Amino acid sequence: MKRFEGSYAVCVTPFTEDGSDVNYSGLKHYINWQIASGSPGLIFLGSTGEFLSVSDEERIGITETAVKTAAGRIPILMGTAAEDTREAVRLSRQAEALGADGLMIIPPYYSSPTDDELYHHYKTISDAVSIPIMVYNNPATANVDLLPPLLARLAEIENVRYVKESTMDVTRVRDITLLSGGKLTVFGGIMGFESFLEGAKGWVSVASNVMPRETADIYTLVKAGDIRGAWDLYMRILPIIRFVAGIWYVGGTKALLNAMGLPVGNPRPPRLPAPAPMQDQAKALVREFNLTCAF
Repeated sequence: MKRFEGSYAVCVTPFTEDGSDVNYSGLKHYINWQIASGSPGLIFLGSTGEFLSVSDEERIGITETAVKTAAGRIPILMGTAAEDTREAVRLSRQAEALGADGLMIIPPYYSSPTDDELYHHYKTISDAVSIPIMVYNNPATANVDLLPPLLARLAEIENVRYVKESTMDVTRVRDITLLSGGKLTVFGGIMGFESFLEGAKGWVSVASNVMPRETADIYTLVKAGDIRGAWDLYMRILPIIRFVAGIWYVGGTKALLNAMGLPVGNPRPPRLPAPAPMQDQAKALVREFNLTCAF
């Protein structure tokens, strides 16, 4: 079983110019460029991938394309979240059957389930698959906060091996590791560098969409003990990290990639394209950092 470690891009879904279909040729180019740039792993159909805005047929196409294009060179994780546990099981089984190496699953995001209901949700999914599950804690979008004691309980479930911790409290990285006895490997969801200092072994990064080599290098430097070097690199790319943060994380990331020469289209409604000033800023950042999707 592959071990997940390092800075993984939580990938956009490239659409055609009119948004009517997935741009599969663009997706293949994007994956090959990510791998050539040193990305250690990719996660599709998360929030940045607009998982709620794709059809089941597109979901299958995205998974097949990602798995076949990566061809075992790096791990591919698929988001399989659903409000209905039965649907989450179906999507998870589907992703595994199509060759995904792992799953990323945010809790049911409307019903605000109790701790016992959350345990049952993840246990039911785990019992249905044989690949690792990354629990995704993002209380801002899921209306549920998976606190460290609950995550330690979820770590007792056989396939629950990772957590994407997307709060601003990086001390949770420490607490999750301690309370789970190291059974749960923590990936930072927002504070990448800071999470590494608390012991995180990975970062599910929006910025890795456009700067895969640099975000991967931050973790490599921390792991090697070069904290100063990692900090300097982090500070250098902070304008990109900040640009793709906040409410325009999808539109901003797509604006950058489009300006870099990779046509990924616009977000699907209800999301809107980044406003004109952000589009101009994206072009300026691409020039400033000499960003390109060529390889």
